[in-house]
Amino acid sequence: MAEAETPNRSPEIRKDKIHNRWVLFSPARSRRPSDFKAKSNPQPNNQTECPFCAGHEHECAPEIFRVPADSTNDWKIRVIQNLYPAVSRELDFQNPVSLVGDIAVSGFGFHDVVIESPVHSVNLSDLSPAQVGEVLLACKKRIEQLRSCDSIKYVQMFKNHGASAGASMSHSHSQMIALPIVPPTVSARLDSMMEYYKQTGKCSLCDIQPNELLIAESAHFISLVPFAATFAFEIWTIPRDHSSHFHEIDSEKAVDLGGLLKLMLLKMSLQLNNPPFNLLIHSSPFQDDPSNAPSTHWFLQIAPHLSGVGGFEIATGCYINPVFPEDAAKILRDVRISNNNI
Repeated sequence: MAEAETPNRSPEIRKDKIHNRWVLFSPARSRRPSDFKAKSNPQPNNQTECPFCAGHEHECAPEIFRVPADSTNDWKIRVIQNLYPAVSRELDFQNPVSLVGDIAVSGFGFHDVVIESPVHSVNLSDLSPAQVGEVLLACKKRIEQLRSCDSIKYVQMFKNHGASAGASMSHSHSQMIALPIVPPTVSARLDSMMEYYKQTGKCSLCDIQPNELLIAESAHFISLVPFAATFAFEIWTIPRDHSSHFHEIDSEKAVDLGGLLKLMLLKMSLQLNNPPFNLLIHSSPFQDDPSNAPSTHWFLQIAPHLSGVGGFEIATGCYINPVFPEDAAKILRDVRISNNNI
């Protein structure tokens, strides 16, 4: 395991220029950064089969497509409807209206699942870079399909790993929810990035100088701990080339991202004892104003669950992080992964 000496630091409040929020770094509230581990494996995986496994396709909600397209029992990836969707594709779409007072419209939208492997015991980090790339391209394909629906404005891609991170199935999978609205947190992020662009003439993510925050890099992406990380050992993976939408990724970049994402997941799992985490893709709305393109830049976030959220965070929206990003980056940077695992 990687170790790092923790200098005596005073608490510090940092501004997250991407989300326009503050994070309080309080190392006195923690052990040494290198001592952070998940208390136990996030979700015991004693099952050998489940509805997501090959041979159990009939137990799932309807399939949207599979990879390869003509495969039968030898499929690699399946994209299906969620059996318990948060929104419904069967409802009539209603435009949200701007009125004073409480507003409610139908819960129209799409909620889909990406089954990343037919084998129950295989995690995303067990796949090869090319196979992780195939999962990313399957996500891209489904997002492009959803983009053709005029009423859909935003798609949120996410992966919950571990019960405490929201995973109800231990079989490795990702999800996407397509909405007829742009969520307020997304709008706030875009507004913050636009404000930075107006002040500097630069994209806030293109302008990042990783330095001691860098964990690893590839031909097309960099992985780092953000300057004002909300969560201990949080990781962002950012395209080197300016791009507003995840679905603009091509096959070469998907495989490149697959390799770097696999490396980040392995480092995090080894150092933090396979913690529960959320993996999130932050992209731009489909119908975004073209004038916003210079300021918007998609990125991938991994947020480990190593401590709970308390009343201060809920009341203020200002999170307390017990690990300085520079310390977390060094620890993750120094984790050595066997070539056999890559």
